[in-house]
Amino acid sequence: MNEECWPVEIRLAGDRRVLNVAFENGSRFALPAEYLRVSSPSAEVQGHSPAERKVIGGKRNVMILAVEPIGNYAVKLRFDDMHDTGIFGWDYLHALGRDYDRRWATYLAELDERGLDRDGVKASGGSQGGGSCGSGCGCH
Repeated sequence: MNEECWPVEIRLAGDRRVLNVAFENGSRFALPAEYLRVSSPSAEVQGHSPAERKVIGGKRNVMILAVEPIGNYAVKLRFDDMHDTGIFGWDYLHALGRDYDRRWATYLAELDERGLDRDGVKASGGSQGGGSCGSGCGCH
């Protein structure tokens, strides 16, 4: 890990929809819960290769229930949709903040390509649902 990516503050906003992270190098990011959820480094989201990565819709209103430290190298975020398997290392959190605009634009384009949106499945695309979680994420 680069020393410059060491966090000096990690704070969950009162509404549980933003994780504020500040790093030793002066970088500060307000990372929306939705963005963190759909960018989770878990195998459920990322798969075991880039070809297996899932694009998850329907997470606009997701909240972070807990931020749990994992040693001195990461945090595990527990979301209110019961997702809690992603371990967010310091470098990954820094990259998510640094590259937010590009990553978010790519995510929105991928949702559109798949007929999904931030609230689930678009009315014109496919049936509602797509998985046992009912969110249209296709994760089940």
